[in-house]
Formats: sequence, C-alpha cells, structure tokens
Amino acid sequence: MSYFGAHNLVIMSEFKITTKRLLLREFKKEDAVGFFSMNNDPLVLQYTGDVPFADKAAAEAFISSYQHYQTYGYGRWTVVNQTTGEYLGFCGLKYHPETGEVDLGFRFVRRFWGKGYATEAAAACLEYAFNVLELPCVIGRAQANNLASIRVLEKIGMTFLGTFDFEGNLGVLYSLKSPFLCPTK
Repeated sequence: MSYFGAHNLVIMSEFKITTKRLLLREFKKEDAVGFFSMNNDPLVLQYTGDVPFADKAAAEAFISSYQHYQTYGYGRWTVVNQTTGEYLGFCGLKYHPETGEVDLGFRFVRRFWGKGYATEAAAACLEYAFNVLELPCVIGRAQANNLASIRVLEKIGMTFLGTFDFEGNLGVLYSLKSPFLCPTK
C-alpha cells in the first residue's frame, strides 16, 4: 500500500505541512528541549551514526546554525502533534550537493515509535518534494539492521536500489521517482 497522495499540504507565509495528525514546520529554538532529549536516547541514535548533544545549549546551537532552509529552500522539519503541540521528532528532506541527491530522513522520540507517525510524516514530505518542489527523485538511506526505518521507506513506496557503506555498517539505499515525470520512449 502506498501512502503517497494521502495528505494535504498547507503552505502559508510560515512554512508548514499538515497531515491528519501532524504538523511539520521549520526548526525553532523552542524545539531544543525535545531535540536534546530525543538525541540523548541511545536507542534513537543506534542506527544514525550521530552522537548525542552535550547539553540543551548544543541542541539550540544546532537549530540556530541550521541553514538548509535558507540555502536550499527545504530541509528537515520539526514534527509536532497537531492536537497537543507535543514535539515528536523530525522528518524532511536534505540536499547533498556533492552527489546532487535529495534524501528523506526521519527521527522520532522513542515513545512515539510504532504509531505510524514516521510513515505519515515521510509520505507528506514526499508529496511536498514531488508536488511543490518538483524534484525528480528522492532517496532514503538506512542501516541494513534498522528494520523499522526500512519498513517506513517501503510503505511510502520507495524501491530498494542496493547496499552501501553506512559509516562502517552495511547500509541500504532506496529511492522513489516522481510520479509526474514524463515517460521516456
């Protein structure tokens, strides 16, 4: 089952994407507490290759210095529960200038795993990538033993392309081409 096309995009002067349950928006300083807490959970970071923030100030510094929105017009976005406003994690797009690829990435607070939030947010990001940004293709990467993330990539319609070295671990590469590309003959 593909989740593509199942979400509404609401784009206003303050960037946001909404789904049935979620709000995706640019990082704000107020996200630092949730971001710090999430990135200090060893199970959350287990497959990322990232290190924990030293403290809340380091999370704030990361948010303040995050330039992807200004440089490329998109990036990773904070994901919050639309009803409660609670910080759930992040999901979004990242441009890699060295390869020209755009990847989809997500990370959620552990207590929100298994609730479909990653799939819902990732599908909304793909919809934005193809309908608004008109990107031709989006990739997804995961460590081969990160079965939950791989399942999200598959549920949103991505196709397995192959393996790669993920910082000394076996990684898997998935992709999805825009459904709006003209067919080639």
